[in-house]
Amino acid sequence: MPVVPFDLRGLAPGQGPSRRHVASVVDAASGPDTTLAVQGRVQALSAVLARLWKTDRLPDVAVAWEPVDGDRDCAGLARDLGLGTGETRELSLVRDDHGGVLLHHGRVESAGEPRRALARRFGAQAHHDSTKVADGPITRIEVRPRWDVADQISVGVVTVPLRPLRRSTGRAVQIASDPARVVRDGVPLDRDVVRWTWYADDRVRWRLRP
Repeated sequence: MPVVPFDLRGLAPGQGPSRRHVASVVDAASGPDTTLAVQGRVQALSAVLARLWKTDRLPDVAVAWEPVDGDRDCAGLARDLGLGTGETRELSLVRDDHGGVLLHHGRVESAGEPRRALARRFGAQAHHDSTKVADGPITRIEVRPRWDVADQISVGVVTVPLRPLRRSTGRAVQIASDPARVVRDGVPLDRDVVRWTWYADDRVRWRLRP
């Protein structure tokens, strides 16, 4: 069983890997018995899964993951996935309408200076499945994949800074808003958006090898 190592431990927090670099390594892995062994932060694993999905190779290539020590997001996702336990499993894939994959934590917040984004409000309307979860000024929307059930995401909406989140569970969240900043697994999108969707794609699965 061939194992293709992919070391992305050099990524800094908030830094995404080069798409060209990811493509060059991921596309070299081939065959239904190949395991792609990813070393690095959550965003490294997200980028690899996104490339596998774009090239229709999620069913063929299993993925192993070695998280970075001392990183809180890595520790949280590893715990949620039960990393290092059990056998190879097929897991849900949470995607967005811009070709990205979400594994641990997504956020939509006010555009502008990042250090002040969590204190600013912006206009937004959001639906989680058929339920309207936001309609008016909010501070942020937070999204997390559910790993304890299949094809579900948890959505939290903060209307006023320092107030508790209003949470809901469902398959998809659709957001229309004033220009907003999106952060996927710690990495900011390179442009502001006025529409965004995250959804658990029940048509595909990825294979995690412990």
